[in-house]
Amino acid sequence: MAVEPLIFELSKPGRRGVRFPDPDVPETPLPAGIARERLDWPEVSEIDVIRHFTRLSQKNHAIDIGMYPLGSCTMKYNPKINETVARLPGFASIHPYQDEGSVPGALRLMWALQEMLAEISGFHQVALQPVAGAQGELTGCLVIRAWHEANGDTGRTKILVPDSAHGTNPATAVMAGFQVVTIPSDARGNCDLEALRAAVGPDTAGLMITNPNTLGFWDEQIEEIIATVHEAGGLVYNDGANFNAILGIARPGDLGFDIMHFNLHKTFSTPHGGGGPGSGPVGVRAGLEQFLPGPRVRRFAEEGEERFELFQPEASIGRVHAFHGNFGMFVRAYTYIRMHGAEGLRQVSEDAVLAANYIRESLRDLYDLPYGDRTCMHETIFSATRQKAQGVRALDVAKRILDFGIHPPTVYFPLVVPEALMIEPTETESKESLDHFIAVMRQIAHEAAETPEVVQEAPHTTEYKRLDEVAANRNLNLRWRPEHAEAQAREAVAAAD
Repeated sequence: MAVEPLIFELSKPGRRGVRFPDPDVPETPLPAGIARERLDWPEVSEIDVIRHFTRLSQKNHAIDIGMYPLGSCTMKYNPKINETVARLPGFASIHPYQDEGSVPGALRLMWALQEMLAEISGFHQVALQPVAGAQGELTGCLVIRAWHEANGDTGRTKILVPDSAHGTNPATAVMAGFQVVTIPSDARGNCDLEALRAAVGPDTAGLMITNPNTLGFWDEQIEEIIATVHEAGGLVYNDGANFNAILGIARPGDLGFDIMHFNLHKTFSTPHGGGGPGSGPVGVRAGLEQFLPGPRVRRFAEEGEERFELFQPEASIGRVHAFHGNFGMFVRAYTYIRMHGAEGLRQVSEDAVLAANYIRESLRDLYDLPYGDRTCMHETIFSATRQKAQGVRALDVAKRILDFGIHPPTVYFPLVVPEALMIEPTETESKESLDHFIAVMRQIAHEAAETPEVVQEAPHTTEYKRLDEVAANRNLNLRWRPEHAEAQAREAVAAAD
């Protein structure tokens, strides 16, 4: 099978992609130690480069190409109007070192986004600085710690985390200096209330809960859970990664949550791929705002005119990121919220929940459903235990999905579900798209029962076949070296064959 040539293999001595004019200023030598004697760059024309990277891009799956039902983090469609607005010169060409008086429009947008997120979620104030959901979690844990220390309550060393929470929650609590106590799920997929009551005490700093949880369920006892932790003197942090299930329907701040982070990529459509750029603003109830990271933006009046300025909260935990956060993501989220309005945001959640339940009901006869017969929220969790008995694992199902031009869902998470398949269609997939996915999943289930080797050996139609993912993670190769080019080409040919 022919393999895409490496860019170095296209190189021809003396070929150029661009020619620079002669300098019109005196040449100045670089400081010693900066310039290298030799640079092993390929010598290629501009069209060679464009065609090469365009062909490579066409080998990747993307939300603009096909369905991406990846639960947990969600590869959500990014409306192109967001990108257009983010590229306006007044936003794209400014620099974080500029004097704040020279960027009033940027400050006004940040202030407005803070206010809109607070209104949508029911929290008192919001800080935009965290640049990832996990960093938002860390910010929340640090606020919890700062609040207890300000009250002289230094004996609170434990954070309670349900086993249906996002996997980053316990790691984040440990990074913030807390001990983690795991709370099991009950038979219906809720946080076990009796186990929680047995675990809280004078050493409880707080609870980190994901609601709706990673099983795709709204916790049926959430108000009792919050009250239990508050009665013990702790704070309750809601992992807001699944906030896209309840927009315009329920406000976490109204339910009694003290802190929550927002995943702007998941709920408000900012790009998310390749590790970022992320954005995880944090909202807090009244009384906790002085601990938020800064700088934040506030509005004031001067000579009868509206003004905006940066400020540092008086008891701030300090910066959690350089500058003000990922400003381009603020522009995109702001645009998304303004384009939808209150009615549109509610429809986002209603459509996401409807799509997930449509898939759930359409596949329940072929894939096992854990935790009983409940209506799910934004995502539905199946178990491939029936298929495993036929010799087909959840990983095999995920690999076979690739043959149909669909990105696989998350597998083996949540950890409390054996052979888990976490499917989140989001609100942007049409019924025809959902029906295609359902038909693919049904075909795979029948193949697992009748011709399991077809699924076990998948994928069959992709550029590369099944890779050794464990070895790839343990032996990372993140740097291209010219001397490895020939070996890489041979490996690519072998994998393709």
